Amino acid sequence: MFRPAPAAAPIHYPSSDGKPMAENDAQRNAIMYGVGALARHFRNRPDVYVSGDLLIYYEEGNPRVSIAPDVFVVFGVEKRERPNYKLWEEQRAPAFVLEVASPSTWRDDLGRKRSVYARLGVREYCRYDPTGDHLPARLEGERLTPSGYVRQPALTALDGTLTLRSETLSLELRAAPGRELRFRDPATGSDLRSHDEEAEGRLAAEARVAELEAMLRQRSG
Repeated sequence: MFRPAPAAAPIHYPSSDGKPMAENDAQRNAIMYGVGALARHFRNRPDVYVSGDLLIYYEEGNPRVSIAPDVFVVFGVEKRERPNYKLWEEQRAPAFVLEVASPSTWRDDLGRKRSVYARLGVREYCRYDPTGDHLPARLEGERLTPSGYVRQPALTALDGTLTLRSETLSLELRAAPGRELRFRDPATGSDLRSHDEEAEGRLAAEARVAELEAMLRQRSG
């Protein structure tokens, strides 16, 4: 009697590689700022997905092959929560990737990850070194061309601030001496704020409104 072959077990794609997001405060702060600030910047774009430290699987059927950018932005996909990112399902690679250097990751950022991002078609690949101890420059970027990545050096101001223009995001990345990385919107001239800065700004605005309302009540009374 003919018996059908047993169905193949579904392939499991883990949502974690078991590694910590960061190995020091400076790296963690930069990653959290980048993901949070960019997510708020694109919050009104339903077709822009911002994430970080999320596993990207790029070979269907092979869960052993993945990469986890510190910060990345994808255009043309649905904005929703994901356990991981399967490239063959989404059909869109990240357009922008930012890696934050640490003692154990910076060589991988310059080697394996750089090669994978080029293969996947990541248009802009930026690297930030919070301490300035590992990369050739504290802030550096590359843009993808038909022949591979081409270095885009950051501009250096008189005060030592490094500025890198992201054409993909229409933003600037800025690293001032003694300060953490910031994204700046050249259309407004303002830095994208962190979660804490956003909350502090709301509290300050609410306190100012309450103060004005109290003054008006005093005058009307």
